[in-house]
Amino acid sequence: MTQMSRSQFEKSQPAAFYLVREDILPEALIKTMQVKELLARGEFDTVADAAEKVGLSRSAYYKYRDGIFPLHHIERERIVAISIDMEHRSGVLSRVLSLVASYEGNVLTIHQTIPLQGMANVVLSVELSPEEGALEAVMGAIRAAEGVRRAHVIGQG
Repeated sequence: MTQMSRSQFEKSQPAAFYLVREDILPEALIKTMQVKELLARGEFDTVADAAEKVGLSRSAYYKYRDGIFPLHHIERERIVAISIDMEHRSGVLSRVLSLVASYEGNVLTIHQTIPLQGMANVVLSVELSPEEGALEAVMGAIRAAEGVRRAHVIGQG
């Protein structure tokens, strides 16, 4: 049996979340949040300009931007990964994306395999409202969509 390195072990584990006081965070994380806030408020049009304003490198911003969020932001959102097996026909993916939007879902990423034997697999990461029943409603609509053979949640956070 081979020994697993620490980085291999960490990559095989689901991401853990921690609630941490701002005053003990590294400066780069705090500045990353400042850049995100400046961009969200529309005070700057580019990451480069906002990062320069707070004294953060663009590379540090891009390194940390997807890993730090204000607590109120996390409470409002629910991100799910959905795997969908669908027929390789024109309009099927478009219908699924429209369904997600009709439930006020925001598609964050789309990964699609090359269609084989008339079928393709699509994995969507979707931001949904944390309201009770929102996920079940979206999943029911996706499963009922014409051309969808199978759909299931593969992760959520």
